[in-house]
Amino acid sequence: WASLRIEPDLISRIKEAQKEDSKIWTIVENLDKQVEFRIDDDNVKIEHQRASGLLQQLDIPVWKWDEISIDFVTGLPPTQRRHDTIWVVVDRLTKSAYFLPI
Repeated sequence: WASLRIEPDLISRIKEAQKEDSKIWTIVENLDKQVEFRIDDDNVKIEHQRASGLLQQLDIPVWKWDEISIDFVTGLPPTQRRHDTIWVVVDRLTKSAYFLPI
């Protein structure tokens, strides 16, 4: 009986190239060592960077109900628990909304 065996040539060529690549061996040798990473001043483009921190201070209201509005949605078909109205509470400060069945 004759047998035919096919092996991918590309994988073996990649492995051989990796064995001969000095850059890969340098990376492998430095994996166990602590290598310092830094960026020199020549590589930083300060003129394109924005200022860090908040650009505008958030106004927090003194009276906590200033940024909250409520409304009712009525005339809905009743649910199994006999709720036919939705109480909508919107808090603009935290950008959240609550929908409560009543």
